[in-house]
Amino acid sequence: MKPSLRTLSLSVLVLALSGCAAEMAYRDGRNLVDKDQVEAGLLKYQEAVDRDPGNAVYRSAYINARDRTTARLLAQAEQLTAEGKYGLAAQDYQRVLALNPQNERARGGLRALEMADRHDKLLAQARVSLEQKEFEAAKNRVGTVLTEKPDHVAGRALMREINEQAPQPPAESGLSKAYKTPITIEFREAPLKQVFDIISRRSGLNFIFDKDVKSDARTTIMLKNSTVESAIYFLLMTNQLEQQVMDSNTILIYPNTAAKLKEYQETVVRTFYLSNAEAKTVANTLKTILKTRDVVADEKLNLVILRDSADAVKLAEKIIATQDQAEPEVMLDVEILEIKRSSLMKLGVDWPNTVGLSVLNSAGTGDKLKLRDLDNLNRDTIGISSLATTVNAKKTDGDTNLLASPRIRVRNKEKAKVVIGEKVPVITTTISPGSGGFASESVSYVDVGLTLNAEPTIYLNNEVGIRIALEVSNLIDRVTTPTGTTAYQIGTRQASTFLQLKDGENQVLAGLINSEERSTGNRVPGIGDLPILGRLFGSQTDDKQKTEIVLSITPHLVRNLQRPEVTAAEFSAGTEANFRRKPDVTPRQNVVLPGARPAGTPAAPAAGTPDAGAAAAAVTSSVPTPGAVPASEQAAPQKLPLSGTQPGPASSVTKPLPAPTPAPANTVQPPASTERKE
Repeated sequence: MKPSLRTLSLSVLVLALSGCAAEMAYRDGRNLVDKDQVEAGLLKYQEAVDRDPGNAVYRSAYINARDRTTARLLAQAEQLTAEGKYGLAAQDYQRVLALNPQNERARGGLRALEMADRHDKLLAQARVSLEQKEFEAAKNRVGTVLTEKPDHVAGRALMREINEQAPQPPAESGLSKAYKTPITIEFREAPLKQVFDIISRRSGLNFIFDKDVKSDARTTIMLKNSTVESAIYFLLMTNQLEQQVMDSNTILIYPNTAAKLKEYQETVVRTFYLSNAEAKTVANTLKTILKTRDVVADEKLNLVILRDSADAVKLAEKIIATQDQAEPEVMLDVEILEIKRSSLMKLGVDWPNTVGLSVLNSAGTGDKLKLRDLDNLNRDTIGISSLATTVNAKKTDGDTNLLASPRIRVRNKEKAKVVIGEKVPVITTTISPGSGGFASESVSYVDVGLTLNAEPTIYLNNEVGIRIALEVSNLIDRVTTPTGTTAYQIGTRQASTFLQLKDGENQVLAGLINSEERSTGNRVPGIGDLPILGRLFGSQTDDKQKTEIVLSITPHLVRNLQRPEVTAAEFSAGTEANFRRKPDVTPRQNVVLPGARPAGTPAAPAAGTPDAGAAAAAVTSSVPTPGAVPASEQAAPQKLPLSGTQPGPASSVTKPLPAPTPAPANTVQPPASTERKE
């Protein structure tokens, strides 16, 4: 027995000491929290919970202190992030994770800090590229930032600055330098592939033709002081062709047909996360404008997935940026005042309306009269009913003010409703037809009190149009039907209007007045109608009631619709069949070709040897075609050259040519040349 008692005593002592230690830790934690040493206090709370896990007080104190500290640190970290102090914000997020490792908000904050740091580096690099006039690189870096965070303020401002300074939209990657090469070409009914060969020699681009491109296709093109990009664009557009960039200097030319487009045209899949616009609405817009079919709207995640050509995706990005705008909102300050005045005056004497006489019997009662009792009629045998009168002298005045001042924040063209009052039950009895029919009752409720409906329309000039409907109702009487059902008589006053106010302008709507005057008199006929004496022989009751409803409304704009920039409101979208971008149409200076004779310089005398400058200029200068050779030259014993653009047989012999004859006005003057290939 003694060992058992010793063991039991030790157990009780351990439990007592543990409870005391937990209590001391709890008190220390509470004191530390009161001194704003929250983290140290949380450690003490945690110690108390560990020592006494079943104590709900310790656990509740620990959880409440931890949640308050977490909320404070998170708010502080978000404020530091907004100020750009990413290091201090990261420390606060780490402190939150030390308190609660599973806090998803802190984890998301750290991820947002990493993204913000990466965005700042990209914007800094974009700023350097902009200073170096590398507009394409700058736009790509800023585009990455805006893709991940469309509402990035600094990114949007930098993109606007890039668009203002960039002279033209960047051409395809790897082809920009070749596309900007100046060129002057003039062809009349020339073979199409021959024209592309001239462009290839001038720009260094390689052209590959699909097997379905007609080999005998001819074209006419006359461009002066233009670019390679414009030449390719006009050739493709006028010959129903399309291009596909294969690498940095190779372009595939193929017919612009539906089958070839499906075969060669590369598509891009882009996911647009929407902040304000509805995914279904944006998808319908893209289907209408871009005629795209591969578009999916996820209403749950509010995103749109688009699959189309790169040009169509770029247009979709601009359209969505214009449509994905925050809805305008307005705060309506409404004051509704019901002023009720009542006056009651009751003055005079209420005389009885009737006087009754009765004959009394010999016993002095009116029961069972005898005929002989009628012979003895006198003042002792005639009874009279009570002549009770009431003197009235009462005046009552009452003023009642009912004030309701709700503040309603509502979005543009959305309905807001305010109901102040009570619901009155209305019982409806339904009896089924037939002999065995039974009655059933249903209860519905009617709003009695004040009901306000408002629907604002926010305009771009900071004015707000408000459609208002006001209804004020009150119970007048309660009616009980023969079946025992209770019905209510409800009085109502309604007013509806549409008004347009400026931001902060107040408007008071009054005039819903209900005035009642009742006058009731109870007088003795004749004498009661005398002006002054009549008050002693009658009673007069005057009841006046007047109720007025006053509505005051003031709109305060919370947010209005932001007008898009000019570049976002209007941009080129290609043709109905193709979204191909039109080349830059900025006027250029005259293109001086290698070896070409500047304007106004006299021609050099003819020589018997080939002119190297003329041969070099033949690559990009005006080139005649066989169909454009003048008739006088066609009769010559030798053919005119094609300026080195039409290869001859391998065994061709180079021979000198006579001086060229001037061409007619509707033909192209051939360049000076001293050699030809046969």
